[in-house]
Amino acid sequence: MAHRRRLVGLITVWTLALGAAWAAALTSERDWAFPGLGTISPKTAPANQVVGVPGSTTRKARARIADGTAAVDWRPAEHPPLPPAVARGAAGAYACGYRHLPSGEGRPENASLAGLPAQYISRQVAAFASGERVGMHPDWGPVSLMIQTAKSSNPKDVAAAARYFSARPFVARVTVVEVVATPAVTARGYVYARQAGPPVPIGRKIVETPVSFERFERRDPHVGYIAYVPAGAVARGAALVASGGAEGQPCAMCHGGAYRGGLGPPLAGRSPTGMVRQLMAFKSSARRGADASAMAAVATPLSEGQMIDLAAYLASRRP
Repeated sequence: MAHRRRLVGLITVWTLALGAAWAAALTSERDWAFPGLGTISPKTAPANQVVGVPGSTTRKARARIADGTAAVDWRPAEHPPLPPAVARGAAGAYACGYRHLPSGEGRPENASLAGLPAQYISRQVAAFASGERVGMHPDWGPVSLMIQTAKSSNPKDVAAAARYFSARPFVARVTVVEVVATPAVTARGYVYARQAGPPVPIGRKIVETPVSFERFERRDPHVGYIAYVPAGAVARGAALVASGGAEGQPCAMCHGGAYRGGLGPPLAGRSPTGMVRQLMAFKSSARRGADASAMAAVATPLSEGQMIDLAAYLASRRP
């Protein structure tokens, strides 16, 4: 009997260990959506080197580009004057226009604010400040910086920035490409950068990479992105949307015709990696509150593969 109890005990411990390992594996697999998790992008060029970007006559030192307290504005003629909170961060915090760019189009590691409802933007900043919204990986660099910035912001500045970004037209910079294997990449600057090496099977993930990593590092808002997605993802996403998704509710009911915005924010042409991160956050309750409740009901029954398919389809739509 004692031998049997020891055997049962060993089996129980073994089962619990397997369960913990399985949970850890799931977390690790999902980390593809958080490139650069727990790292800081290395500086690879002299800080005093002066550089430019195509289509701009402005030149800037790399040290100035790395200064997150001020927006890097390569083309000031393309937008109205920046509100103070967009142009510069308060008390050493990051400037809104640095993270999300003066155009408001954002980058794959953060939100595209251009064209979002102003009240929605303000509510999300308040949610970050209060802890109601933390992100799937709260220790991921872009989320940590957003929380710090939100906590140091005042409502007046947030409202002015929200009105500015809401009025900016969104231009889609991402091209969705279905593949079986992706180019070799490495995580740099919270995105994937191409590197030398043989193609890598894509598996179950999205690999979003700037066409020019150098222009990405210089915070050029005109740089394009390629989002490599699994073969068949766009068609599967379209079918999922047409069927009403896992909850039987068409996305367009909230996000508008052609997913260009309605009661909910616009989705068409935006970063598919960003969309998957938000679906993960809704499902994990990292995003809570009134704005999150409806989406939590939609995201909870979705598998990670379905999230990837939905995001691939929506990102492939033109805004």
